[in-house]
Amino acid sequence: MPREALPLAPFHIEHILARQHGGSDDPENLALACHHGNLHKGPNLTGVDPETSAVVRLFHPRLDVWTDHFANQGLHLVGLTPTGRATVRTLAMNEPDAIEARTDPGP
Repeated sequence: MPREALPLAPFHIEHILARQHGGSDDPENLALACHHGNLHKGPNLTGVDPETSAVVRLFHPRLDVWTDHFANQGLHLVGLTPTGRATVRTLAMNEPDAIEARTDPGP
């Protein structure tokens, strides 16, 4: 979620690799995440690709290129790869409240 989409909502500082899985508090393991996505991600490192039912790793903001894994279809995000599809599903990126946040241009 672009920060401009939710200018008044605080973003979470998210551990890419959760501390319970050995992740550190080093800046390279931290990323800004919208409240909605971070609550759905939790400590998950993987998700299930709804197309193949395979367990795959989630999108990694330091290693992956967004446009390789996702495309916009109107206000919906579409996963282009197993990682993209599993991330969209696990983070519930197309639930109504997430779509509404992408719709609202802010102040």
